[in-house]
Amino acid sequence: MQPLGHTAVPVLLKYLRYAEHLGLDTAPALAAAGLAGTDLADTAARLPSEAHERLLKALLHGSGDPLFGLRSARFVQPGSWSVLGYITMNCATLGEAMGRIVPYERLVGDMGVSEVQAQPDHVRLIWRCRHQTAPIRRHMVENVLASWLLYARWIADTTRSPREVWLSHALPDGVTEQDYQAVFGCPVRFGQACDALLVPLEYLALPLRLADPGLLRTLEEHALGLMAGLEGDEPLPGRVKTALRQLLRDGLPRKERVAERFGMTVRTLQRHLQQAGTGYQQILDELRQELAEHYLLRSDLAIQDIASYLGFTEARSFHRSFKLWTGQTPGEYREAGRARGVSPAIRSAE
Repeated sequence: MQPLGHTAVPVLLKYLRYAEHLGLDTAPALAAAGLAGTDLADTAARLPSEAHERLLKALLHGSGDPLFGLRSARFVQPGSWSVLGYITMNCATLGEAMGRIVPYERLVGDMGVSEVQAQPDHVRLIWRCRHQTAPIRRHMVENVLASWLLYARWIADTTRSPREVWLSHALPDGVTEQDYQAVFGCPVRFGQACDALLVPLEYLALPLRLADPGLLRTLEEHALGLMAGLEGDEPLPGRVKTALRQLLRDGLPRKERVAERFGMTVRTLQRHLQQAGTGYQQILDELRQELAEHYLLRSDLAIQDIASYLGFTEARSFHRSFKLWTGQTPGEYREAGRARGVSPAIRSAE
């Protein structure tokens, strides 16, 4: 069985706070998970996700609450997602905050992978849980989706709800759809293809009450450093992509500089990447396309500025590459996004 990875300590604190709210003695659950109170004292620490499963299983048994994961979400705080929580809190809009989840979610742990899918009139914010043990998986999924919503309401100072919530599991025994609707404030569909919040496009423009562009940049610098520290258990292509994301800030990096980061020659780096089914240029192009699409849709930055940020010496080269990647010019891609109602989240004045 493949290891589950790690979970950041703050993730577990929501469960423990809810258990204490119910009047439970959490010491037996911690012991069952093989944890001591001191293991949770350092909120920057990461614990094996197997301990996460054992703790949640013990708390579910002790509480007898069939909606323990869902109801634990009420104790979400900025620190519940480590640095990512503070990054999203300081974004300008809700859409910008959503755009930060995927790049930095490994700081929270390895429990699952997020995806943002744009639809004609809404965005699907999907979470794919890596844990397969039932009912652990169900409680994790419900906790993550409810935490996303409650935290978004707080940072955007709103009471709005998603259009719908999708859950891949069936309605659990002993509860009703109304129990879920009381938390999410919208229809909840069970037995769906994925676990997701369906967010109306107009919500993406909601301003956040604590936005601070300067602090945001500082937090992202810190987050990139932390991400680099997680590279050890990451496959080489992912580590190369992270390195390129950091180095692009100073212009297009030379292959030699990237290879040096991993104590390799360029030839050795290329060979290992080929063995992994990819290559240096492919990874660079994928990253450039990802960043280009983000800035074209989520910012008012001039296309020339985006090209420069991505390491293109002239806009014409950027235009050619982008059309090769997407079949559209940067301008056409931006206009199509505006036509779908995708609003900028980053202003060039910041």
